[in-house]
Amino acid sequence: MIDPKKENFSPEAFLASAGLGRRIVHIKAKSVFFVQGNAANCVFYLQKGRAKLTVVSTAGKEATITLLSPGDFIGEESIASKDGVHLATATAITACVALKIERAEMLRVMDEEHTFSNLFLMFLLARSMRTQADLIDQLFNSSEKRLARILLLMAEFGKNGEPETFIPKITQETLAEMIGTTRSRVSFFMNRFRRLGFIEYNGRIRVNKSLLNVVLRDQVGDRNAASAALLGANSGFSETDQQEALLVSTTKDNPS
Repeated sequence: MIDPKKENFSPEAFLASAGLGRRIVHIKAKSVFFVQGNAANCVFYLQKGRAKLTVVSTAGKEATITLLSPGDFIGEESIASKDGVHLATATAITACVALKIERAEMLRVMDEEHTFSNLFLMFLLARSMRTQADLIDQLFNSSEKRLARILLLMAEFGKNGEPETFIPKITQETLAEMIGTTRSRVSFFMNRFRRLGFIEYNGRIRVNKSLLNVVLRDQVGDRNAASAALLGANSGFSETDQQEALLVSTTKDNPS
């Protein structure tokens, strides 16, 4: 006999509402979801807002390892071990709304609801691919291309639907941490991107689609300045090309 509750289960509804073992929390900008080294006993599902994961070395050096957007799970390491700890600190960049799911409830729904476990598995696979792409980006691409890729990811180019265009407020110091360069280099590249029409900013950064050309081809630099007018909607790149470019650049430059 089919259990009607299971037949009517909706992962979207589950992740949108509070219930047994889960509650909706509001995190103010610059406040933390959890801190590196704390006991990992729950998973967050980000409903609204943007957040980041940072790690601190034993020497006290901090690095931003990834940015998070609505639809991401945070703290998935909580389900790996009952006595595990968080490997990073999750901090809200903007005001966030998230569903806090206790570890026991997360394990229960994954075991009983295959539609949910499939959704979570797809997220983990996407996160793994993103992590690999980030590593490849650090190893083979110039800091200029790494910056372009981060800005495109923050604007959610390559995701389903229209990109955000305006990205959350983020400091040049944080961008420098993420791409492994200095703030002065980030400032130099940002000014060049703006000069070429790839981005606009006056308080908030607006990312234009033409920035994809920095990732897809070597379109930046004095030798290419004359071709800047050719960039944009008629660049000739398919949507598939653009999405793949956000994961791994097609050109392997020497890191700078």
